[in-house]
Amino acid sequence: MLGGFPILSIMVYLPVLTAVVLLFVKYNERSDDATKKRNGDVIRWVALGGAVIDLIISVVALALYMSKYFNSGIAQADSFDFQEHFLWLPDLNISYHLGADALSLLLLVLTTLLMVISILVSWAPIKTRVREYYIVILLLQAGMMGVFVALDFFVFYIFWEVMLVPMALLIGIWGSTNKIYAAIKFFLYTLLGSVLILIAMLMFYFGSTGGIASQQPSFNILRLSAIGQGLLSGSGITYSPAVQITAFILLFIGFAIKVPVFPFHTWLPDAHVEAPTPISMILAGVLLKMGGYGIIRIAFPICPVGAQYAAYTLVLLGVFSIIYGAFAAMAQTDFKRLVAYSSVSHMGYVLLGLAVWKINEQGAAIGAEYWQMGMNGAMFQMIAHGISSAGMFFMVGVIYDRVHHRDLNKFGGLMGLMPLYGGLAVGIFFAGLGLPGLCGFIGEVFTVLSAWNYNPILAIIAAGGVILTAGYILWAVQRVYLGPEYRGPHAEDITPMNGREILVGSILLALAILLGVYPESMFSLMRGSVDNLVASLNQGYQNSIPVITAWLGR
Repeated sequence: MLGGFPILSIMVYLPVLTAVVLLFVKYNERSDDATKKRNGDVIRWVALGGAVIDLIISVVALALYMSKYFNSGIAQADSFDFQEHFLWLPDLNISYHLGADALSLLLLVLTTLLMVISILVSWAPIKTRVREYYIVILLLQAGMMGVFVALDFFVFYIFWEVMLVPMALLIGIWGSTNKIYAAIKFFLYTLLGSVLILIAMLMFYFGSTGGIASQQPSFNILRLSAIGQGLLSGSGITYSPAVQITAFILLFIGFAIKVPVFPFHTWLPDAHVEAPTPISMILAGVLLKMGGYGIIRIAFPICPVGAQYAAYTLVLLGVFSIIYGAFAAMAQTDFKRLVAYSSVSHMGYVLLGLAVWKINEQGAAIGAEYWQMGMNGAMFQMIAHGISSAGMFFMVGVIYDRVHHRDLNKFGGLMGLMPLYGGLAVGIFFAGLGLPGLCGFIGEVFTVLSAWNYNPILAIIAAGGVILTAGYILWAVQRVYLGPEYRGPHAEDITPMNGREILVGSILLALAILLGVYPESMFSLMRGSVDNLVASLNQGYQNSIPVITAWLGR
């Protein structure tokens, strides 16, 4: 807490409170159009007001964090601030434990910002079951934010599961033609990942006494990480290499489904295509980041031996996802499916940056500064992709709301018909392309440079993904915005952007430019947390060497 003020709980539960308020707003689907519109607007304004307040609180929390660690000169150690901790289920030693460091706070701000934007984008397209829609989307926000601040594995798991049902409902009820299929596929894939995470969580819980008989089993993430890294005073290493490797595989698959990493990605294109535009923005901008966050916050710290043993496989998967996603995007004729596959490619850079952990035969890190670069690049890529991917889905949605199709072969000439829309769209798509000066460039460059120390061949292949990305983005821009004329249906409905659409597009493009021109705004915040994580993982592996040697029979 901050002086006894539970700022994190307020951020997490304010959306729930707002959803409860919406239950008391008078609304009836059978009312006449004027009454229905008037009551629907009240619901929209209440939801927007709650989301804006949450955004302000998250920005204030980030500002307080910056003030503490940058203005006062305090060293940024193991800095989980705003902690809220009390014993929730004493018999199981489960605590309601929340806390946030720089990585958490940046993702909280991203989540609250995209929630405000998504509510604005929902304003006109969502015309049925309006109250239910905003209640469900607010519950989704609570689940996502809880994941980013939970420091007890049991609480983390609850928030992880809370997020699952609202997203499936948003796709299955307010989606398009094959919405039920897409919602069930999303649900089953995510549920499979949740089961694997649960198995790993129980493995840690029953092995978390740290070698001290009087200690109760624990779900505390910081304690589990300290045990896994051999940093818990007097405990030594209690998780055997076999346990760490097994648990890491389970955790990685569970989180990789959400990233998504090849071959666990097949739910994503269907979910994106069927989901309404604002839900696609949240799915790409926030939900995919939950997978990366789980890897960096839980899988790596608790299982450093497993992470190191799997490092080469993870790098290969990251590089393959980059290339596969780019080729798959290039083959699409559905505008939204193209953007969906681009997320598979771009999130491959996140996995690549996280995994370039190189150890010599003595267990010492080789070029640890490159791994720090990769970690920083991966985190930057998550934030940047949250902006650019949400922007690309928004731009697809703007034209879809007018012409009701996404066939790339039927577009053309939109730059002449909608010049402001065309200019904003091209800027945002260039951010996704990785054009220097825009947000997509920095994370990709950092991860590729860090991969060179790990394996130059794989780094070169990953760099080739940038060329492929330029290929499908430029081809899409040429087919949709350039050319002599529009060739699809509903040409008469192609009208200029309204004020709300201009506001959303301008905010997203401005952020893409800001992060591209001044990336230090992000790096200065997360560098301390990333450096501490890298140092603790390296130390944890060093502490594990005697146990690894005995395990291998050397």
